[in-house]
Amino acid sequence: MIKQQPEVDNKLPVSNNELIIFTLSDSSGETAAHVAQAALVQFSPGLGSIYRLPQARSCQQITGLVREVATGNSLIAYTLVLPEYRETIEAEAKKYNVPTLDLLGPLISRISDLAQSKPLSQPGRLHLLDETYFRRMEAVNFAVRYDDGKNPEGISQADVILTGLSRTSKTPNCMYLAQHYALKAANVPIVPGVDPPLALFSVPFRKIIGLTIDPHLLHNLRVTRTQVLGLPANSEYADLDEIKQEVQYAKKIFRELKCHVIDVSAKAIEETSSEIYLYLR
Repeated sequence: MIKQQPEVDNKLPVSNNELIIFTLSDSSGETAAHVAQAALVQFSPGLGSIYRLPQARSCQQITGLVREVATGNSLIAYTLVLPEYRETIEAEAKKYNVPTLDLLGPLISRISDLAQSKPLSQPGRLHLLDETYFRRMEAVNFAVRYDDGKNPEGISQADVILTGLSRTSKTPNCMYLAQHYALKAANVPIVPGVDPPLALFSVPFRKIIGLTIDPHLLHNLRVTRTQVLGLPANSEYADLDEIKQEVQYAKKIFRELKCHVIDVSAKAIEETSSEIYLYLR
């Protein structure tokens, strides 16, 4: 679990058993937290937790932070751009015998050597409000505006169209594609007994991605959904036999569209979206 703590205070967690990975950054801390999480999931659950410490703004603040986390079973993984910040944390960590890991410095140095260029050393540049940022925000607005087939005219304007049955992660994938790849993604639901919009058959088939899923997994997802919505447990929406027929119907539509099909049964949103992105590229 990633815990976010915007300021250094006297509530920092200390544990003699669980490994606590403190991710320190002079920006949002997302990079360090994501790298730490990617490493931590390779171990048994409960081995450790991640505590985010963003917005480091001075050597004095970093000195105080190291002093506060100097007890217990802890590691400081940091992404600090300014050399003086990196020097401070290494010196203080050595003083208190706290293990550290520089996640960014060696890569910056390596790029600098190979490119023969001096780094800018400006914290927060990853989140600049530049052209790329505004393209992503435009794509996010597009995904919201043309979600769930409510505006069929968006199909012709989209970079990619996701289509599939209810609960096949169309909307989350559209949002992820927008936010991380700046792709304008629309989605069109497939509903048995309702013909897909004609516009879907007029766009290049390579723009269309069909999302399919194992019927038993879809059944489990829909049972949970009916409970959340307060629908009857025996409704057709969550009936396994009906779902099997729906999956076959969706595959028939995919064949008519001649679109690329991705099975999302065992995939996280990040996995599916990266596969879509690579296909489109």
